[in-house]
This record gives sequence, C-alpha cells and structure tokens, in this order.
Amino acid sequence: MLIERQHRSQRINERPMSEIVTNEFLADSHLHRLADVRLGLLRLHKALLEMERIDYEKVFGRVTAGELLQLVINHAQFGWLRIISALVVEIDEALNGDELATSSDFEALISQARLLLTSPADEEFKTKYQAALQREPSVVMAHSTVMQLLRKDK
Repeated sequence: MLIERQHRSQRINERPMSEIVTNEFLADSHLHRLADVRLGLLRLHKALLEMERIDYEKVFGRVTAGELLQLVINHAQFGWLRIISALVVEIDEALNGDELATSSDFEALISQARLLLTSPADEEFKTKYQAALQREPSVVMAHSTVMQLLRKDK
C-alpha cells in the first residue's frame, strides 16, 4: 500500500499543476481541505468511540485496546459508528487511491459528510448522534470543527 501511495504521489508530482486542474483533478486546496475533513471526522469518531466505550464498560467492565477493536468491528452497540468509518475510508480512497480524485469526487464527499452530520438517513445513527451531541462536550467540539470545514468556500 505504501508503494502504491508513493507511485500515485510520483504520478501527481510529475504532472504540472495546471494540467491536473484543467483535467478536473483536485487542486491542492481541495486536497488539503479533504484531508482536513478526514482528520476532523477521525477526531469526531474517536470522541464518539470513547463515549461508547465508557457506556459499554459501565455494564461489562473494562476492556483492553484489542477487545475494544473487536467490539468496534463486531458488537451492535458500536455498529452505528461504522458509517463514519466508511466515510473516512472513502475519503482515504479519494486521497490515496489508484485513480486521481476529481472535483466531482470532492464535492460528493463533502456533501456526503455534511448530510451525515446534519440530516443522516440512517435512523439509528441519527438518534444516537443527536443524543451524543446533547451529552458529550467533546463530541460537540469535534462536530463543530468538522462543520466549519464543511462550510468553507470552495
């Protein structure tokens, strides 16, 4: 995977920026913004995961990092967080995939993130996310940061 990323980076670096922009590939400003949104979503995910971990441990006792990873992957209580994980993976693909991301890819990912955090279609996510915003200050702060990034001018 690292070799693939280096190869992609070399392909981008070999092209003049004007060629990349005129061919509808993402400009540096869009790449940086998408990377910032990704980082913000990761911080939000971490705050939500910590909240769920604490709730889980209140019922079942402390868990190790390895056990937590298994819970995140397999346990229903953590399932609603997979929507954010999937979006981060999509952003990773746009930033590091074999094919160069386009402006329409950028717009679609920004729109998808905005909808997820403001008007989620998944009812379980919507209910749990709204509850988390009401009870956990770290979630509110992380949400605010991501929303600021999503509101930036194009």
